[in-house]
Amino acid sequence: MPDRNSKYLPVTPNVRNPRAAGRLSVVALVALALSLPGAARAADSIEGQVLGAGAPIAKSTVTLWSASADAPKQLAQTQSGDDGRFTLSAEGSPDGILYIVAKGGVPAANKSGGDNPAIALISVLGSKPPAHVVINELTTVASAFTAARFINGESISGNPLGLKIASGNAPNLVDPETGGWGKVLMDPLNSSRTTTMANLDTLGSLVAACFTVANDDWRARFFKAATPTGGATPTDSYEAMAGIAREPWTAPKALYALFSEAYPQPKDGSRRAAPFAPYLAYVPDDFALSLSFSGGGDFANGRFMFDADGNLWCGMNWMPGSQSGVNQSIGGGVGKFSPNGTALSPPITGFTGMGIDGVGWGTAVTNDRVWISSFNGKILVMDFDGHPVATEADFPFKEKLLGLMGIGVATNGDVWIADGSDNQLLLFPGGRIKDGRIVKVAGLKSPFDIVIDDQNRVWVANSSSDKVVRFPADDPTRAESFRAGIGVRALALDSKGNVWVASNMDLKEPVPKLPDGISIMEQFKLITQAMVKYIMGPPARITGAVNMIRPDGTQPAPQGFTGPAESIPWGLNVDGNDDVWVGNMWGRSAALLAGDNTKGHPAGTKAGDVIHIFQSGSIQMVTDVSIDPAGNVWVANNWNSLEAAASPNPSRPTSTWGGGSGFTVIYGVAAPVKPPRIGKVRTY
Repeated sequence: MPDRNSKYLPVTPNVRNPRAAGRLSVVALVALALSLPGAARAADSIEGQVLGAGAPIAKSTVTLWSASADAPKQLAQTQSGDDGRFTLSAEGSPDGILYIVAKGGVPAANKSGGDNPAIALISVLGSKPPAHVVINELTTVASAFTAARFINGESISGNPLGLKIASGNAPNLVDPETGGWGKVLMDPLNSSRTTTMANLDTLGSLVAACFTVANDDWRARFFKAATPTGGATPTDSYEAMAGIAREPWTAPKALYALFSEAYPQPKDGSRRAAPFAPYLAYVPDDFALSLSFSGGGDFANGRFMFDADGNLWCGMNWMPGSQSGVNQSIGGGVGKFSPNGTALSPPITGFTGMGIDGVGWGTAVTNDRVWISSFNGKILVMDFDGHPVATEADFPFKEKLLGLMGIGVATNGDVWIADGSDNQLLLFPGGRIKDGRIVKVAGLKSPFDIVIDDQNRVWVANSSSDKVVRFPADDPTRAESFRAGIGVRALALDSKGNVWVASNMDLKEPVPKLPDGISIMEQFKLITQAMVKYIMGPPARITGAVNMIRPDGTQPAPQGFTGPAESIPWGLNVDGNDDVWVGNMWGRSAALLAGDNTKGHPAGTKAGDVIHIFQSGSIQMVTDVSIDPAGNVWVANNWNSLEAAASPNPSRPTSTWGGGSGFTVIYGVAAPVKPPRIGKVRTY
């Protein structure tokens, strides 16, 4: 028996056609033989095979492209043989991201035969592609979703970092060497906890149907269902998948009906004849593809921030494995993850130093540093390798600090930190630690988050009231307040200078009584009790609000935007299209709202309108949502079990479930954002 953990064991999707499965196995074995130590390996060529429904596609035009910020460059072109095999010369390839497109051809899986122009398959390979690849339906789906924001027709181009991130994440979904499921998709966090594998296989089966079992009428309806808002109708399977990837929420019912039509459910309950399984058994809410990641000390995530290289940084409320909650806890450290989700921080503890013990909303990234503020009043400043750049003694404060929360970074380099326990702010001019000082501002009540606009005005969220405070950075005495919801949390600036505000509760909910000077955890405890009592009713209710405050202080919706997309919202961020993403604690969701007069939505869409609400088996009680340079949305799991997090005497078997486990990345559904987050949102 082969070692099932061996890296050489080929893994392929469950293919219904035994002959097709045999062909896939042969391909995998050939790839295996050629990849073994000592085997011949041409560094200047790529060998591969074009497959459809597990069978070869002959006479397909196979083209190697290089993607960059400019128009893609064709590097090589050939035609697949009768067995679907091809060889492409990669000699002299530039530093761009390589991808292969296979168009047209004669699919062996279609008994009627003949060249089929609906065939268009793709695999995004990165700057260092493997010597042997498979191009099939699953590589097409994975590549279309991870590169969704860079596909225009059949061309791929965009910001270099985003392209790199896209190519680095495609193998998480599908292995480019085998055309089968990717390693991350098959791990325990993803294979059975979410519908991603079934979504992938269902979409792959739809691609296969285009050139195997479908007729012209079916294809026309499929291409219509795959057309994104305001976009051109696709003409082949690659364009169709790219359209679905950009807006996977648009037509799930129509797409699933097409799947059922192509592969009817047998009356005896046996499997459908779809080429890939597991497939979806029910109509989905969307066809989004997402993956869950963990490790590196990840547990009870707070705020998400990206550095200029696209690495994720996040402070953790609690330590993994601890029985932590609002009543007692062991604090967590700081996590760092590569753009493809690989943990780069130490396991369990994460990065630590300078006395921190548990991190709430206090994570910020500047051009050269990572700033962390802790529940215990300590501040950690690190380089991008996780090494502290100072000591506790370098801070000039004589006062004992507690409950430090959000950190705002101004474009001039100033760093502001919210002191949630003492109703004050800490200012570090130019990010200089030894010049730090305390700033008193009228109207602060447990400050939680901070943003600084283009006029160098500081906006502060009050978590123990319904107010957002604003003042000029050089004159805190000129503070003014704006009403939002109750329990104001996250703030974010769009490109127009509008401040978007997330509040745990809407203005209809009675204001919880919060004594002055209580700890942050005691505050969380009392607020949680009040919100749960209000939500559970009777009658059952939803609470929460998102507000938009214009630079002149006016609001299009003074009562806030409310509803299922604002279900105890906590974090929010703005994407490169100025649309707004909201992380919901109670709703266990990431919601997409239309921004201020943003493009790409159906006619009549207004600011604050709900575009879609994303949920998944891997999305728990969410704090933050953040958008990377490839347009992927990273969703932070903060809590999981309310009973474990808030009960004074939690059930022992699940007493470690209080904190949220891992985070989820939803691929390609947002407009890319340029990191780090300093001031208003930046685009490419």
